[in-house]
Amino acid sequence: MTPTGPPDNGPVWFTLPVPNTYSSYAAIGDSFTEGVGDDLPDGTVRGWADLVALGLAAASPGTVTYANLAIRGRLLAPIIAEQLAPAIALSPDLLSINGGGNDILRPRVSIAAITDRLEAAVDLAVAGGCHVILTSGANPTRHIPLGSLVHARGEQFARAIRDRLPKQSVTFVDNWADAELADIRYWSRDKLHLNPLGHARVAGNVLAALDVPAADVAADGHPPDGTPEPAQRTSAYWRHYVLPWIGRRVTGRSSGDSREPKSATLRPVEVPPRT
Repeated sequence: MTPTGPPDNGPVWFTLPVPNTYSSYAAIGDSFTEGVGDDLPDGTVRGWADLVALGLAAASPGTVTYANLAIRGRLLAPIIAEQLAPAIALSPDLLSINGGGNDILRPRVSIAAITDRLEAAVDLAVAGGCHVILTSGANPTRHIPLGSLVHARGEQFARAIRDRLPKQSVTFVDNWADAELADIRYWSRDKLHLNPLGHARVAGNVLAALDVPAADVAADGHPPDGTPEPAQRTSAYWRHYVLPWIGRRVTGRSSGDSREPKSATLRPVEVPPRT
């Protein structure tokens, strides 16, 4: 099947027939899917998956339910071990799967192994009756330390996934290939997570791949977190973001330790009234 995608430097995607209706949606993954970087005033996070749920609900004549089991900091193996079976058990029409971004940041990683693991998870979800939205993360490597190494690994991972597609009942949204998303204006101050504008773009990519209109709700809420600092290697940047990350790696800790999913059960999506 020929991959298709939007013409404006957006992602490439492979997509096969999707359900005619979307009454339920569940998401699994790491900080990308949890929504880190799209912070709300109450201290919670929103993110692209929440915006996709809003878009699905806005386009549906009936109720749409949504669950998000993603937890920041998770490697791919724990995502699959902890989140996949509970998500499939919810019997959602759509299940988005993302993972591997934290794996390629580790000192050593087998691209073949994480690709095999991701493909097996997708196959399990399809066998469980879900239409799978397989999403790659956006590419932050222009802006982070050791970006060239991470970029090479990310390119290898992305190619390995593309080589195994298309698959029946799978829509692949290749945000890594979205050249627009690489621009610094889509990234939060840590330059590793998307800001609200970046999450909104990913939501638009996913909704477009599903042939669902991108509703106005994908751009509402709150503005991005200001203009990012122009230099990522200032002492403040290293002190606030890089050194704590290194410290967690050395001690075997994760930013997601002791965290629970923000929504482990399917709940109705409330679409805010238009003003």
